[in-house]
Amino acid sequence: MGCENTIKAVRGSFLDVTGTVQHPEEIEPKLRFIQDGLLLIKQGKVSWFGEWEEGKHLIPPDIRIRDYSGKIVVPGFVDTHIHYPQSEMVGAYGEQLLEWLNKHTFPAERRYNDLEYAREMSAFFIKQLLRNGTTTALVFGTVHPESVDALFEAAHTINMRMIAGKVMMDRNAPDYLLDTAESSYTQSKALIERWHRNGRLLYAVTPRFAPTSSPEQLAMAQRLREEYPDTYLHTHLCENKDEIAWVKSLYPEQDGYLDVYHHYGLTGKNCVFAHCVHLEEKEWDCLHDTGSSIAFCPTSNLYLGSGLFNLQKAWRKRVKVGMGTDIGAGTTFNMLQTLNEAYKVVQLQGYRLSAYEAFYLATLGGAHALGLDDIIGNFNIGKEADFVVLEPTATPLQQLRYDNSVTLMDKLFVMMTLGDDRSIYRTYVDGRLVYERT
Repeated sequence: MGCENTIKAVRGSFLDVTGTVQHPEEIEPKLRFIQDGLLLIKQGKVSWFGEWEEGKHLIPPDIRIRDYSGKIVVPGFVDTHIHYPQSEMVGAYGEQLLEWLNKHTFPAERRYNDLEYAREMSAFFIKQLLRNGTTTALVFGTVHPESVDALFEAAHTINMRMIAGKVMMDRNAPDYLLDTAESSYTQSKALIERWHRNGRLLYAVTPRFAPTSSPEQLAMAQRLREEYPDTYLHTHLCENKDEIAWVKSLYPEQDGYLDVYHHYGLTGKNCVFAHCVHLEEKEWDCLHDTGSSIAFCPTSNLYLGSGLFNLQKAWRKRVKVGMGTDIGAGTTFNMLQTLNEAYKVVQLQGYRLSAYEAFYLATLGGAHALGLDDIIGNFNIGKEADFVVLEPTATPLQQLRYDNSVTLMDKLFVMMTLGDDRSIYRTYVDGRLVYERT
């Protein structure tokens, strides 16, 4: 087969943001909407993008055109914080963070030392991501290396961009889930050697959160990051007030929660902190100064009663933010539903989340938070071809509202507030169709 036969052609209405921004008012001028557009893909990357009339002559005569007229094609959604082993405990009743971990989370994670079980749940998890339009995710495994092997195996099969890591946790958890400082280092190191930059896979050094890691273990996390500086750091920060008080009692020599991580060199490029609901001013400044990122997890923060993330302040402090579903304290894999809840969280604080800002955060903004905006997040030439075909009239109510929507902003906002997995018509990873709604 000749190289020209590897070209794929996609026609439809396309929406993306052409470059990262530092203020929400900069998004609309960089918004690109092509009513009748053409996307050409070669070897998993965007080879041409623009108006249909300008590009149709570039399509080889023997290539089938995937025509999505009447639908909206957007870059694949980026989930910056999610726990795959917690898929089976979404909707666990009645607790706030620390009680919820002990009552529901830790027992659910116990089974992931079984590789076959981890494989079964990895397959389920990835199917859920794809049916909801998520093509890149930053993922917690469990303390068991098998959990990460299984997830990376499944993602590698479809060449999906996935960032994940083994949980490091050597205290303040059930004995059956504890590792040690030394074993967490050796197991993580082996996983990094096996999987990091294997295809589109990336590794995240993953201490669960400061209370479940001893100083010795955080020092091992620091050692891993020093030995493999292009890995990620993925953990939790300032989610719950009781959690923050606990951290201060465990690490009295540090100047607050974030300073625990910062002391061990666990801030900076590709360091992603989930939640950040109750940050002190100095912590906002440290996140900005180090170039660290935040995962905003609205459904989780509401479900566990943790509080309201201050998105407006993140913009003001110029701290990078991506969206996180945070399955399983989060209650949906679906980024549209997550954006719907984000709108409500910031509305309660007197800030209005526009549809343009929301779609930016879920695509290129999320890619920027993960340091991947040079390779995913929009349709620029040379980017990896991960994208989603959205059906704006997937339900009778959406059809009714769509008929009454005048502007593009209106149509996107209706999709964001009323949409769910039924709005995901097709999902493409690495230029290949990996999910189609039936």
